[in-house]
Amino acid sequence: MRMKQLFTSLVIGATAAVAFSTASAADITGAGATFPYPIYAKWAEAYKASTGNGLNYQSVGSGAGVKQIKAKTVDFGATDSPLKGEELDAEGLTQFPAIMGGVVPVVNLDGVAPGALKLTGQVVGDIYLGKITKWNAAEIAALNPGVKLPADEITVVHRADGSGTSFLWTDYLSKTNPEFKTKVGAGTAVKWVVGVGGKGNEGVAANVQRIKGAIGYVEWAFAKKNKIAHTQLKNKDGQFVQPDDDNFKAAAANAEWTKTPGFGVVLTDQAGKTSWPITGVSFILMHKTQADAAKGKEVVKFFDWAFKNGGAAAADLDYVPLPASVVKLVQDSWKASLKDASGKAIY
Repeated sequence: MRMKQLFTSLVIGATAAVAFSTASAADITGAGATFPYPIYAKWAEAYKASTGNGLNYQSVGSGAGVKQIKAKTVDFGATDSPLKGEELDAEGLTQFPAIMGGVVPVVNLDGVAPGALKLTGQVVGDIYLGKITKWNAAEIAALNPGVKLPADEITVVHRADGSGTSFLWTDYLSKTNPEFKTKVGAGTAVKWVVGVGGKGNEGVAANVQRIKGAIGYVEWAFAKKNKIAHTQLKNKDGQFVQPDDDNFKAAAANAEWTKTPGFGVVLTDQAGKTSWPITGVSFILMHKTQADAAKGKEVVKFFDWAFKNGGAAAADLDYVPLPASVVKLVQDSWKASLKDASGKAIY
C-alpha cells in the first residue's frame, strides 16, 4: 500500500491495528502510541523496501502499548508518556526516545481560517473544564480582536483511550491552568469534566470534523495530512505561535536527556520565543532481557536504521528527528541494557 493511499484510508474511522506489511514469522511487532504512527508507517515502508523485513505496529494508544510490552505480547511498546525509573526497574524494561513532534488543538468553526484563531492554555483549560461554553465568549474574543467568532456552542472532544497524546495535552493544561491541574490533572487517562470521547487520533478527528463547534487535540502530522483546522497557542514567553518543525525544535533545544532515567523528558510549556508549547517525545519500551534475541536485534536494527536514514521522512511529516548527540546516547544505552538470555549484549 502506498503512503498516500494509507493516509487516505486513515482519515476517519481507521482501525485500531494496522499492519505495515503482510505478516510473517520474521516480522517484528510493536504496539502503543498513535502520536508517532505516521512516521513509523513511513519508516516501516522504506525499511521493508530496503531490507525485506517487516514491522507490524498496532496504533492503539500509549496505555495499551505499555500493557502489551509488560505482558510480552509484542517486541516493543511505544508511549508518549515516559515511564518513571521505578516502573522501568520493576518491569525489567529499558526506554529510549525515537522521535519528537507536537500536539495541536483542532477545531470545527465556520468562517474562521485554519491557524487564525488564537488560544491560551488558561482559556483552553477553562473550555475543557466546561467554564467557557460558546465560541464568542468574552475570554476568546479578547484574544482575537477583529475575528468574527460564531455563537456556536463548544463541544469538547477528548481521547477515550489511555493516550500519551492526552498526557501531553493534560500536562500542558495543568502547567497553564491551575484549576485544571486541581480538578483534572495530567495523565494518560484522566476523569474528564465535560465532552465526548474518541479512540485514537482518528476518533478525536472524526468527532471534531462531524460536530460543528467542536474542539479536540491530535498529533500535528495527523492534523496536517488530513487538513483539520488547527489554532495558534500562546507560549511560555507570551508569544502566539503556529505548530511547525522549527518551533518543535525550539522547544526541544534545551532538553536535558540524561537528567532522568529512560531519557524521560517532558517538553510541554518550554521557554523560548518560538517554542511550540505542546511538544512531545515518543518513547520505545523493550525488555532488558530479550527471550528472543533475534527479534530484539531486529527491533534495534529497525530504529538504528531509522535514526540514520529516516530524518528526511520525519521532517517531511513535521516531526523532529533526534539530534545526533542523543542518538549516540541511545545507542550507548542499547549496548549497556539490552541482553540475550545468556547476558550477552544484542547490539
